[in-house]
Amino acid sequence: MGMYAIKNESVAILINTLGAELRSLKDCHTGQEYLWNADPAYWKRTSPILFPLVGNYKNKEMRYDGRVYPMSQHGFARDMEFEYVKGTQESAWFRLNSNEETLRKYPFPFTLEIGYEFCGERTLRVIWKVKNTGKKKMYFSIGGHPAFLCPLHKEEKQTDYSIAFDEKEKVVSRMIGEDGLATDTLITYPLKDGVLEITEDLFDNDALVIENRQAQEVSFLTPDKKSYLTVHFDAPLFGIWSPPKKQAPFICVEPWYGRCDHADFNGTLEEREWGNCLDPEEEFQAAYTITI
Repeated sequence: MGMYAIKNESVAILINTLGAELRSLKDCHTGQEYLWNADPAYWKRTSPILFPLVGNYKNKEMRYDGRVYPMSQHGFARDMEFEYVKGTQESAWFRLNSNEETLRKYPFPFTLEIGYEFCGERTLRVIWKVKNTGKKKMYFSIGGHPAFLCPLHKEEKQTDYSIAFDEKEKVVSRMIGEDGLATDTLITYPLKDGVLEITEDLFDNDALVIENRQAQEVSFLTPDKKSYLTVHFDAPLFGIWSPPKKQAPFICVEPWYGRCDHADFNGTLEEREWGNCLDPEEEFQAAYTITI
């Protein structure tokens, strides 16, 4: 396990080879940190990679080719050591190859690469590449889970902050049940000129799960309504999460290519909603950006 640092004139980041996880995102001029510090009192992670599963399978297992494979929430990549592949002062790439351990849980040979690159003075691009190195069609999900400080300062209240979307009127969230599975319940959050006020009970029912590309840009606003961080993505759905009923001082914005099973789902891996597939030797690539 090791840390890699890259920076440009304005932003510095740290990446842990365990999970290829972004662990710090800091303004070089002010010293302001923007990422959660992984304090286990609230949540022990900072920005895990969700692969090959986003959320939960029903009963934490999936059926494929006549067999049943157990899988914990959000998959295994976040807890595995990645190899540092290449980098410059302003970029770093990490790789995870399938092995005997992964094949027991997930029957597909693969290569997963995670890249971090600056693309502008104050913008970091996070890139995912998934390659099917096997001989059968491969099914997978992938997503991000970065946790951003909100509020920025200890003396402030999170409820004085707000979240802005590039959609102006409303966002509709699919409710996640206590078993971590999707339900039929949809909750509409009205927006005031694109802004959602943060209330103490906003995350009491777990994550907001926003499907069907309702928005592709999410910003955090200070109490005086100034944007201090923006996440931009092209994902078909995303989550907004903070630990339920904990008043944790951070909020996650999670671009997803995949989602947990529905509570009524009883199908096979190939039949899952929001899944992705790759033919042999085919590669999937996606990215999102963080601007401070």
